Amino acid sequence: MLFQYRFSILFLVLGLWDTQAAASPRQKKTSSTTGGGDTQAATAQQQAAQIKGGVSTATDGSTILDQTVTVNGLDMRFKVSAPADQFMTTSGVNGGAADPSTVGAMGINVLLHGDGGQSFFDFPNQAVQANLMGVVMLAPDPNLFWGGGSGLNRTDGVAHSQAVNDLILNELPSVVAFNKSRVFFTGVSGGSLLLSGFFIPAQMTSFQGTGILLNCGGLEPQVNFLDADAVISSTTIHFQSTQDELALLQPAIPSAIVAYEGLATTAGLSTDQINALQTVDNSPQGGHCEFDGKDFVSGVQVMAAAFSNVIQPGGNGQVDGIGNVLNGVVGNEKLSFSGQT
Repeated sequence: MLFQYRFSILFLVLGLWDTQAAASPRQKKTSSTTGGGDTQAATAQQQAAQIKGGVSTATDGSTILDQTVTVNGLDMRFKVSAPADQFMTTSGVNGGAADPSTVGAMGINVLLHGDGGQSFFDFPNQAVQANLMGVVMLAPDPNLFWGGGSGLNRTDGVAHSQAVNDLILNELPSVVAFNKSRVFFTGVSGGSLLLSGFFIPAQMTSFQGTGILLNCGGLEPQVNFLDADAVISSTTIHFQSTQDELALLQPAIPSAIVAYEGLATTAGLSTDQINALQTVDNSPQGGHCEFDGKDFVSGVQVMAAAFSNVIQPGGNGQVDGIGNVLNGVVGNEKLSFSGQT
């Protein structure tokens, strides 16, 4: 059946969707005219640009600011959801009361969407949760693929992970006040590939002592790992999949688990210490990212709503409709899948 996205701009064949799968989305018939008069399909990025940014209201009453900045030559569009008074007075948000001298008391949860950008527009982490404000970024790629390329081959992973890092450290402080020692991350599908394959090894040294939720995707580190022992010893990582995960990801996610577990062993962590930091679950009876067994969008929302339970210190691991997902990776590396999608 067709996987029906609620935003018309996102009807494209996603890089993580098996091209043989009947569930592949259809291509939206949108065209643009070049200077020579030829007509060609508008890219997902061009279609996304037609949805204007600005200020809106979040599901919990927080204020959402949607804007674009240039980072390392890349146009980086992002949204921040926060109490109005946490925005800078220069942000354009009514009620913004912070200035560069403000010491932010709240942290942030930065979400990287899956191929095609659905979760950027849904913004599933927009509600403030356990003192973390929501941030979501849009991939600076024509197809809205984090890391560019397609499938598991993320050819622009290095540049994109650097841009995410630099936006957080250099641009975001001029928009909203936040505690730079409490920057957490969520990946969805292709966003999880960028985080596990590129961002954690190359950039996570700037955000030690926090955590990452890797939904429906995972890669072994694709680049040299900076400060590996320190990062691995202080970072909580949870891998979340489903029983009917994409065939492409069924070997990739376990390989990522083994790789990160190996890094923890090399760092000198005991089995108990590893299992406290690195956990995995693929018990939901659903397809790719369908953690509620029903749908991509609602499934991603279920995990976003449980972020504090799964990733933040003291969390009990409980996810609505699933139960406790905090199964230590040691002894659970070889995930069992019920079928292929």
